[in-house]
Parts: sequence; structure tokens; C-alpha cells
Amino acid sequence: MSFRTHVLACMFGMGSWVAINGMWVELPLIVPQIPESWHLPSYLTVLIQAANVGPLLVTLLHYFRPGVVNEGAVIYGIAAVGCLACLLLAFLWHHTVEVAGARHSVPLLSLTFFLSVVDCTSSVTFLPFMMRLQPQYLTTYFIGEGLSGLVPALAALVQGVGVVHCHNATQKDNGTRVNASETGQQLEAHYQPANFSTQTFFIFLTAMMVACMCAFHLLNRHPSVRQEHMGNGYLAGQKEEPGLRLQSPLEPKPMVTPVNCHQGEQRSTFGSGTYSTTEVLFIFVVLAWVNALTNTVLPSVQTYSCLPYGNKAYHLAAAMGALANPLACFIAMFVPVRSLKLMGFLSLSGTGFGAYIMFVAAMSPCPLLVHSGSGTVLIVAAWILFVLTLSYVKVTIGVILRDEGHSALVWCGAVVQLGSMLGALTMFPLVSVHSLFTSGDPCNTRCPL
Repeated sequence: MSFRTHVLACMFGMGSWVAINGMWVELPLIVPQIPESWHLPSYLTVLIQAANVGPLLVTLLHYFRPGVVNEGAVIYGIAAVGCLACLLLAFLWHHTVEVAGARHSVPLLSLTFFLSVVDCTSSVTFLPFMMRLQPQYLTTYFIGEGLSGLVPALAALVQGVGVVHCHNATQKDNGTRVNASETGQQLEAHYQPANFSTQTFFIFLTAMMVACMCAFHLLNRHPSVRQEHMGNGYLAGQKEEPGLRLQSPLEPKPMVTPVNCHQGEQRSTFGSGTYSTTEVLFIFVVLAWVNALTNTVLPSVQTYSCLPYGNKAYHLAAAMGALANPLACFIAMFVPVRSLKLMGFLSLSGTGFGAYIMFVAAMSPCPLLVHSGSGTVLIVAAWILFVLTLSYVKVTIGVILRDEGHSALVWCGAVVQLGSMLGALTMFPLVSVHSLFTSGDPCNTRCPL
């Protein structure tokens, strides 16, 4: 294995979701300066789900017109769109347009939609492309995908996003400024000014997308990497060369059984036929479930679960949770266990940690042990273990499906997006419409001892 190829695969994976992850972590600096204010997260949720038209189209083309989709061209296209959208956001994110008599952040919302299409479509194009490389590089790709959340989060921490300080408020009383402690006035939350601008942050995201495109080009074309490609069916080359077509990667068996296939086999025709139909269904249900939890359900309540314990607890949980993702991928590189029983056990364990997080969020702003340091330790540990266990499950499933063929990875990406979409559609009305979760004031929430 080549260290260079590992680095390129990691950089390629980082480009999968770095743009949208970066948008989410930058929200505390964006929302005070746009008309939508804190309704923006709700708009983003809708835009991201609408962007699933991209992976849906690619998946349907793979199913009904196998061999038509040129993955190399699609990846070049979406990477270029991602670079351009990030660059335009750096200069246009704060501009507004009057629509129906009100000002709206049309450039921000439009460009975010294109970024969402890019990132959602990466699930059904980036993964299948990795079929052309040795199996070991798939785990490295997942490490990069995990870093796509960690790197923007670290950049936001350096930027100072969302750091709040509580100060005694003062008021004028007959021309005299009086301390809040003397009048009973509430404390005021003062957010720390950013160390660098939102424009600089979006330029940083642009550089990340450019690095992703360059990494893909080298993985696809560099001579030393081409020597490690997996057989002629997965080689990237000129369309005219025999055996080098991107459009129709070969695999032993189709992942989905054709309608006119004989039905007498005890094992399914899924990929190599290693797994029964029930096991295949189990794998995809688990894949959809863990992605729903990790991508939409629990992130939508992260602030409710952490902020009652303080701003430091929130930032620590966010940073350590983001670090746990690539850590799980790194562990999977050296401990590649493919047992379905272990997968089920880890899925149940991760779901248990997620249930505790959801329980704490539901009790916000006064959850259990809110006045105790052990409460902070528990919620941070729960987030780390939740992300660690379910990220390991996702990598395990990815490795299993990689062995089952190209179309298995296409459907893997489709199920990832399906699970995320179902999770978002479930949580959006609960959080944004019915307001079942209550956030506390970072400086003035009082809970009974």
C-alpha cells in the first residue's frame, strides 16, 4: 500500500461533507446578520432534504440504465460546483434580495442548496469510485469523511464561534450605573467576537473543496496510483481503451435480483452471494438506522442536551464527538471485524447512548445532574461513545458492501441518504414546529437543586 494513496483517499473523503458541515458550525456568526435569523437552521434542513434529488437521480440511473453514469465526470462536476459555490458564498452570503415585500438571503439559500446537492450526491458517487482502489483504502476514505466534520469544527473553535461570557448587566438609575447584583437584574450573555471573518471561513472551505478535487484527479490519473487500481473493470482511463471504461464497472453478480431470475437459491444474489436475503435486509436497515441517528436525529438536539451543562460542555461534546468519528475509522483499519452479531450489538449500544442523550435533551433546560460535574462528564462521554460505536458500524457496513461489488456501494450511499432524510423529516416537526424541546438561557437559567 502507498502512503501517498492513503493521503489522497483521506483528502478525497474530506470533501464529501465538509461544505455543509462547515455551514452548520458557522451558523452562530451568520444568523445575527441575515433576515432569517435563527429560522435559518430550519431552512437548511429543508434544503438538504430537497437536495436528495441528486443521489436519487444517480441511483435510478444505475438501476434502470446500468453503465450509463460516468462516475468520473459526475465527480468532477459536483466537485467543481462545490468549489464555485463555496467561493461565491464567501462574497455573497450576507447579501439579501427583496421577495414579496420582504428581504431574504436568496444568495445564501441558493448556494447552500447547490452545496447540499454536491454533498448528498457524493454518497452515491465517491463510495463507488473507491471500488477502483484496493479494499484497504476504503477505510482511509471513511477516516477522511469523518474529518469532514472535525476539521470545520476545529476551524470554528479557532475562530471563536459561539463562545459566550456572562456579565453582570447594568442599568441607569437616576444617571447612575448600578450593578446587577444590587438590583436583581439578570445577567447578559456577551458573545466573543470572531478571530477571523465568515468570509475567511468560506474561503477555507473553498480550499478544502479544491483539495478534494485535486485528490480525486490524482487518484484517477496519477500513474503510481493507477498501478494499484483493482483490475481492468475498475480502472479509470480513456473511454476508447478496452476494459478501461468508467461507465460499467464489473462485479461478479448484480446486487439486486432481476425479476426473471430463478428463485431457487438459498443464498441471495446480493453481490457475491455471501449473505442471505434476511442478512442483506438487516445490513441495510442497520445502515439506515445508524445514519438517521448520527446525521440528523441526535445532531438536531445536541444544543438541548449539552448547553444546560454550560458552554464548555457543549463545545467539548461537539469537538470530541467529531474526533470520535475518524477515530472509529482508524480503529476499523486495524480491527476489521465483519461479524453481523457484533454489528447488531454495537448498534444497540450506540442506540442506548443516543437514548440517554435524547432523554437529557427532552429534560432541557434542567436535566439530571445539571448542577454536578458528573452530569457534564456523562453527557460528553455519551456523545463520544455514541459517535464512536455507530461510526464503527458504518465503516464495517461499508467494508462489507465494498466486497459485494460496485452497485452495492451505490445502494449503500442511497440508503445513507434515505436514513438521513427520514431522520430529518421526523425531527424537523418535533423541534421546529411543535417545539417539544426547550433551550435555556446560557446565563440566566435557574434549576432547582
